[in-house]
Order: sequence, then C-alpha cells, then structure tokens
Amino acid sequence: MKILQLGKFYPIRGGVEKVMYDLMLGLSEKRIYCDMLCASVEDYPAGEIKINAYAQLMVVATKFKLAATMLAPDLVFKLRKIAHNYDIIHIHHPDPMACLALWLCGYKGKVLLHWHSDILKQKNLLKLYRPLQNWLINRADLIVGTTPVYVRESRFLQKVQHKIDYIPIGVTPVKADSDQVKELKRQYYGKHLIFSLGRLVEYKGYEYLIRSAQYLDDKNHIVIGGKGPLMQLLEHLIEEIGVQHKVSLLGFMEDDQVCNYFEACDIFCLSSIWKTEAFGIVQIEAMSCAKPIITTRIAGSGVSWVNQHQISGLVVAPENPKALADAIQKIITDFQMKKRLSEGSKNRYEAYFTRAKMVDKSLKLYNKILKDN
Repeated sequence: MKILQLGKFYPIRGGVEKVMYDLMLGLSEKRIYCDMLCASVEDYPAGEIKINAYAQLMVVATKFKLAATMLAPDLVFKLRKIAHNYDIIHIHHPDPMACLALWLCGYKGKVLLHWHSDILKQKNLLKLYRPLQNWLINRADLIVGTTPVYVRESRFLQKVQHKIDYIPIGVTPVKADSDQVKELKRQYYGKHLIFSLGRLVEYKGYEYLIRSAQYLDDKNHIVIGGKGPLMQLLEHLIEEIGVQHKVSLLGFMEDDQVCNYFEACDIFCLSSIWKTEAFGIVQIEAMSCAKPIITTRIAGSGVSWVNQHQISGLVVAPENPKALADAIQKIITDFQMKKRLSEGSKNRYEAYFTRAKMVDKSLKLYNKILKDN
C-alpha cells in the first residue's frame, strides 16, 4: 500500500498540516509507504526531504496569493508526475490549490477526502471554488471528518452521508521540562493558572476570556499564548477594564515553552465562538497532561464533542464572560470536581486522541477503500 498526503503547507503552522505530517510519520513507522506533498510558506525552499525508508516530504514553491488562497502551480506538475505511484491520495480540505491539482493531474486511483472544516469566512473564494469543491466531494471514495458532529452537520455534505466516517485527530503526549514547570509554578505562586493558546483572531473569542477576569478574584491568572492581528486591541482591552494583574498575553511561544505551560496550568480554556474552530487540537494536547478543559458550545462544531461536559471538562455558552468565569470558579473551588475532570480528561485523550489511534483508524479506512475496489 502506498499513500500520499496532499494539501496545505510546510513548515507546519496549522492543525491541518500537523495532521498530514503526523499521519505520514505514524504510517511510515508501521512500514506503510506514505509521502506528503504540499506547498511552501514563509519562503521555505522547494525540495524533497527523506523522512525515513518509507516516507518522503515533497515541498513545491508557492508563487503568489489570490482570493485568500496560496497558489502553487508546481503542485499540479509534481502531482501529474507522481500520482500514479499511489494506491490512495488522502487529500486535506480546505485547500483549493490541492483540489485543483488533483482535478488536473488525471489520477484514476482511490481518494480519501479529509474534511477538516467548511469554508466559512472567505465567501468570495467559496463562490469561485464551489464547483471544484462539489467535484471533489463527488470524486472522493470516502469522506472523513475529525469528529462525527462536524461532517454530520456540514451543509456541504448532506447528500453524501452514505460515504461519511471520521478520524479523530491524535497527538503524541505533551512532554514538559520538569525544572521549567517548577519555575513557572514559582512565578505564579499562590495563583490558579488558566492557560489558553492560539492565534489572536476574532473567532478565538479572547475578548470574552479577558472580560471573564472581571468576575475572578486575584488568586486567578489567565495566560494567553500566541500572536495575531488582534494583539494591540486585546492589550488595550486589558488596560481599559483594569485586569493587567490577572491577564497576561505572552505572544509567540516556542514549542518547549508551550509544553511547560500545558503542564503547569490548572485549567486549559478554549474560548472560541465560531464554527471556524472545528476541533481544537490544543485541547487534546492539554488533555494529554490531564488538565480539566473549558470550552464553548458552538453549533455545528466538533469542539464540545472533543471536550465532553462533566467528563473531561465543562462546556459553556459562547460569547459569555460570566459563564467562563463561573466554570473556572467551579473547577478551582471544588477539589473533587477538579480531580474527576482531570482523570476524565486523561482517559478521554487515551481512548480517542492519541496519534496511534489516528493512524490505526486511517489504516483501517484505507484497507476498506481498497477492498471496495
């Protein structure tokens, strides 16, 4: 069996790319041939990287950006040359360039479409892309989501529910530096540490998480890692409402720093407010550290399927600072609840969200597609 992961970018900057890369690693470690083809970002040089005896990463140059999507014509030419080598092309959506490449390359083999999310914000792009997206939906032998909820409720997939399945995203456990974790706990001594991580963009709902600090006493400290276009607006909000001593924006964080905060925190909070947050990989990374999770109830999203209310954490109404604060207070002040949710969080991670589980489910579905030939 030979598999090609097709889509998005390198270096890895988002959840879709991480899933592709981790599938390539996990499958190749099982001695399944699995390569990855993607376009470059941040002027990363085009080229091929041998990962191991069973995997190769192929990066083509991105030439320009148009209608909110990166265009890499070389992706078409490269796929034309190599597509016939693979039994299955595992294409990751949304990525109009990858879809266009598949359409133009003449590939006749099996296609697994990984539907990470609907295109929601770029409405002009969707108008242009919709015919091609419809072709891809019909072309796919199987369509998988990251949660059963998202693919069941996506308005684009209602007519193809007969070929729908799901593969929960899986990650390797977070590994922190114990000395650095101790240092963080000294830094926040006497405080309950609430950690959040993500791009500072509107759909993440950080405005509401920051405003929740108004309802919390000085024994709680909210720490938000990540950079983005809303940095200055959020800094201004923190000053405006006077919560500088209870909220910190850390900006860009290196991976090892992120791991240490996951381990040091008391609660992880994902305050997202729109369906753009389809899964929330950060919450399963926190689960691997046995942290109680607080998320919001977003219609049509898989976020609250990942974090189950009263099992791995608490799920509250979106855009509601008081509800976020109340959930934080409940967990912090009820030792038995915190212990139960911590155990439930780790158990749910191990049951559904390890990289091994993701790889095994993918392999099972690959075999199913090939047997249905």
